[in-house]
Amino acid sequence: MRRIPWEALLAFLAGLGFGLFYSWVISPVRVVDSAPVALRADFKDQYRSAIAAAFAGTGNLERARARLALLGDLDPTEALNAQAQRLLASGEVRQADQIAALVSALDHGSALVQPVSPTANPPFTAEPISTGSDAAPTSTLQNLLTSTPEIFPTQVVIIDPTPRPTRTPLPTQGAPFALTGQESICDSNLPDGLVQVLVLNSNRRQVPGVEIRITWDGGEDQFFTGLKPELGNGYADFIMTPNIAYTVQLAQGSDIAASLIAPACESSDGDSFIGGFKLMFQQP
Repeated sequence: MRRIPWEALLAFLAGLGFGLFYSWVISPVRVVDSAPVALRADFKDQYRSAIAAAFAGTGNLERARARLALLGDLDPTEALNAQAQRLLASGEVRQADQIAALVSALDHGSALVQPVSPTANPPFTAEPISTGSDAAPTSTLQNLLTSTPEIFPTQVVIIDPTPRPTRTPLPTQGAPFALTGQESICDSNLPDGLVQVLVLNSNRRQVPGVEIRITWDGGEDQFFTGLKPELGNGYADFIMTPNIAYTVQLAQGSDIAASLIAPACESSDGDSFIGGFKLMFQQP
């Protein structure tokens, strides 16, 4: 009778367990800057919701088109419509309204205006008025002055084939956000000069669609949380240029992270690289 090789089986199981522990706990795989087209379907839905929220806040249609193109949808409008229907079915009316407003803007960038021909009363004809055989006819000019025909002004009808929903304001964010964390990061695996921003509410839940304003001497830009849902709904990032001081603040009010200059870092091999910052904003 053939003996079962217990030693080899135990060695195989021990190696398998150590390999899983190393790959899951010690050195897990980190996904950095993955393309939106590679996202899972539910993450793509979150990405579209963040784009619609950004459009509701800025009205920048060209930027919304560019961000939608990154998803690689064959028909972005159809994908947005389908998501709006799913949101309505689940009771997410605010997000559905924002997506519907974006679809309407994509389909009808401007209202269709059709002039209507002016209408007027029939031409007035003055008739002489007589009070008897010897009475003189009333002056035609007098009749014209006292009986001016009413002319209706030109009317313009705005044709809107799709009813535009009223823009729903972004939810009230409550108290201003506080800067609860600021640290410099020296990680050669991250892009040079990367500013990572994390926005949390008072319950420590990540908040998507929050506008972040970053300024520097002679320039400014804005970006939004939630555009990289694989890294978190409240996550956003920005690439700094070396030797330039930046100031970061949330658009709806927060503490200010000032004088952010990309730090000079050195790897364990002695190679120099540019580090970044990690900022955390939270409602008190």
